[in-house]
Amino acid sequence: MQRKIIIIGPAFPYRGGIANFNNSLAVEYKSQGADVKIYSFSLQYPSFLFPGKTQYEEGEGPKDIEIIPIVNSINPFNWFKVASRIKKENPDYVIIRYWLPFMAPCLGSIAKLIRKTTKIFAITDNVIPHEKRIGDSLLTKYFVKSSDAFLTLSSSVLDDLKQFTDTKEKIFIPHPIYDSFGDILEKSTAKEKLGLEVNGKYLLFFGFVRKYKGLDIMLEVMADKRIHDLGVKLIVAGEFYDNKEEYIAQINSLNILDYVILRTDFILEDQVKDYFCASDMITQTYRTATQSGVTQIAYHFEKPMLVTNVGGLAEIVPHNKVGYVCDIDTKQIADYIVEFYTENKEEEFSDNTKEEKKRFTWKVLVEGIDNLIKKQL
Repeated sequence: MQRKIIIIGPAFPYRGGIANFNNSLAVEYKSQGADVKIYSFSLQYPSFLFPGKTQYEEGEGPKDIEIIPIVNSINPFNWFKVASRIKKENPDYVIIRYWLPFMAPCLGSIAKLIRKTTKIFAITDNVIPHEKRIGDSLLTKYFVKSSDAFLTLSSSVLDDLKQFTDTKEKIFIPHPIYDSFGDILEKSTAKEKLGLEVNGKYLLFFGFVRKYKGLDIMLEVMADKRIHDLGVKLIVAGEFYDNKEEYIAQINSLNILDYVILRTDFILEDQVKDYFCASDMITQTYRTATQSGVTQIAYHFEKPMLVTNVGGLAEIVPHNKVGYVCDIDTKQIADYIVEFYTENKEEEFSDNTKEEKKRFTWKVLVEGIDNLIKKQL
């Protein structure tokens, strides 16, 4: 019997990791023969609350996936409309993405309205946000109480979830690999496309720049003379959601302008492969983290990684196998970067990613959801 699934959350043309995740999840369900739809947003964030230039991306969305832009995050009348439409569809279960307390009134209310007729499965990216605000806990409690079962993408979020529910109907499955950004390019080809020196050495800091992601830490690292002597440069590829001028001032004060390449517009989907394939190692010097889509893009392109030992990053990046797990310590991070180049670790780490990435599949994720939902039916 064909499963009927509705996913509620951002999807194309909304941009960002959660939208990409939902697109890929729907594609996997479709490949397994399910009837799947995504109920995306007609309004996700009011423009004055959104820190970037635009919430949308260009290009083409996932093929043969029905994406319905219907959910208004701030209009309660809309929530009743959405719930009524879902009830008429009569899905086997509904998957709701929860990543921010701001979304709790909308998503929690829709869930409460449909819960009597269908099971609610929540994928909780974060239950304690990176950037905390008054009322976060109350809002998250409201959403959590509306759901029947939970999936987290890191063990740290699974632990956080215990603060809000004592249910046993929750599991952790690692974030699957993003495989929607194209095939691996030759490094020299990728460098040429980006206008980089073919023989240059490049580290990559990728994604939206926010305080918790620790770009300032990585810039401090780039001031290490040993890294200069090796001729290594840092590519910062992603839009600033923080005050860009503060980072520019830091670059100037550290006198590292010659060692940092800023590509700080939003990186289009068809350009992602260029940045990853041109780089020697992907750096994530985060202050806090749960899971990260950046690591899963790195796995797809079989790239070594350097991550800080926060949240769920260490459980995804085995130390000294596919890269390095560091303390939030600029000297230690610099030491590992120097070791990476002087001991020629790139090929070894890259080879290991090919084996390690086999455990991060969309099929495993969907099977985990199905198994937990079956307990509820």
